[in-house]
Amino acid sequence: MTPQHEEALRLLRLAQRDHDAFVVLAAAGPAIHAVAGFHAQQSVEKALKALLCLCDADFPRTHDLELLANRLAATGRALPVDATRLRALTPYAVDFRYDDDPARLLTEADMRDIVQGVLAFVSAEIGSPAP
Repeated sequence: MTPQHEEALRLLRLAQRDHDAFVVLAAAGPAIHAVAGFHAQQSVEKALKALLCLCDADFPRTHDLELLANRLAATGRALPVDATRLRALTPYAVDFRYDDDPARLLTEADMRDIVQGVLAFVSAEIGSPAP
């Protein structure tokens, strides 16, 4: 196993951990919508970085999911979710964590669809079971 594959698996495990946190928090109700969104965003971010790592592609330190998805597309790997759809998750990474009344850019169901779609795709590409 190459070092890139090992790092990709590590990042995917972390993405799955954030997915698990998202599932619990999303079920807790609307009062913690932004916290659930944070973990949804983190799950997708780590999954994208895992696949970029597997491709041995450089990526910046960023929470910008659209940028990461576009980097991935440049490697020839097309996500099952359009990169522009990921844009709505990005603010949950930083902006909404410090806002006591954040906008609801996505429903929990929308977040779940994005996270599960990305994780399933990345897991299949890396060769690891999806959550």
